[in-house]
Amino acid sequence: MLLDIQHLNAGLEDGKQILNDLNLTINAGETHVLMGPNGAGKSSLGNTLLGNPVYKITGGKILFKDTDITKESTDKRAKMGMFMSFQAPLEVPGISLETFIRSALQQKTGERVKLFQFQKELQRCMELLNMNPDYAKRDLNVGFSGGERKKSEILQLLMLKPDFAILDETDSGLDVDAVRFVAKGLEEYRRLTNGSLLIITHTTKILDGLNVDKTHILVKGHIAKTGDGELFKKINEEGFEEFLK
Repeated sequence: MLLDIQHLNAGLEDGKQILNDLNLTINAGETHVLMGPNGAGKSSLGNTLLGNPVYKITGGKILFKDTDITKESTDKRAKMGMFMSFQAPLEVPGISLETFIRSALQQKTGERVKLFQFQKELQRCMELLNMNPDYAKRDLNVGFSGGERKKSEILQLLMLKPDFAILDETDSGLDVDAVRFVAKGLEEYRRLTNGSLLIITHTTKILDGLNVDKTHILVKGHIAKTGDGELFKKINEEGFEEFLK
């Protein structure tokens, strides 16, 4: 077991409750899909797992690699092997995409990154994602299109190789070609690592080439149903109506 969420209750600092008695376990090497209507708490769960201080845990606990991380800081969780790709990646002026990834790798491993090997792998991953190599030298996400921002997140995933990655609607707003390359990136991540994925999504295109172990339906901050890879296909056809009654 890689991640064990036990009776988690969490909300915003203003007291608004969002997650309600949520239980979820993810084993190493598994791919889980999280779906639900707008406002169900999907992004809130991702942010709570990463320790976003905007969210306050009011009950339950989060175990990662058999360690209680409920009160740990975001940077500690990241160094332990957690990663999150955001719906709307922020611009970071003054630091290039390449420098950002290299710095993150050094923070994760505690070792100096060998520049030649790093740049060779960076180039390989950018080619896989159909990214212009010039973007490596540009300030992180500054002037990037929506699709290039999402690709830069997947590039970070491939370079950092975290043990557990949360993808928060990485496919939203992408055209067909961009979704295809993002899906290729996820396929490569699963090929290279025994890492686990929690994919928050409304569509199935990003799941092409992936074996989905479990699908969870989140309603009002609580998991209403868990099924296998066929469940998200059913939701795409029938919607969430049966879970909203």
